[in-house]
Amino acid sequence: MPASTPLNDTLAADKAALRSEIEAKRGIAHNALSETAGTAIRDLFLDAAPRADAPVIAGYWPFRTEIDPRPLMTALHALGHRIVLPVVVRKAAPLKFRLWGPGAPLVKAGLGGLVPDIGAPELEPDLLLVPMLAFDDTGCRLGYGGGFYDRTLEQLRGLKSVRAVGVAYEAQRVPAVPREATDQRLDAMLTETGMTEFEGSSA
Repeated sequence: MPASTPLNDTLAADKAALRSEIEAKRGIAHNALSETAGTAIRDLFLDAAPRADAPVIAGYWPFRTEIDPRPLMTALHALGHRIVLPVVVRKAAPLKFRLWGPGAPLVKAGLGGLVPDIGAPELEPDLLLVPMLAFDDTGCRLGYGGGFYDRTLEQLRGLKSVRAVGVAYEAQRVPAVPREATDQRLDAMLTETGMTEFEGSSA
């Protein structure tokens, strides 16, 4: 494990403070918009996002006050895409992805989220819908601190071309996300108000 430095400690403190601030803002947005946001991001994504090279798309099962991607996942499934959900296999490791479809049984995972049961096939996604706490206009994302999506995107981008589309409420946008060298940028950002593409962001 790398030794702690004043710079690392400051960055960690900045991220922790931002997580607390944005989680509160996300809760307010969720209370106001949760009934309409899921269909809004569905329609925006289907209108704006290229999907021809993405036969396998990773969604996520919403946790706490995360914006709900299930209307979009269901629509993509109906269009013939194979939908997978992320599974934490162990600490400090990339995520695995298990096949999901409407009505598929789910089980509670170690971090409290719901995932397909262990018998579901594992597939590598070509496009990922990525949850978060905060994002900025450069494609930087602030997650929950486990680094799972950063490790996963680094691994997948080393193997093939993949797209990472962040999904969040517009209220989660911030001027700048504190960034470490290991943080992976998003290719695009989807909120209930629109979709933004980032240039040169597959890194």
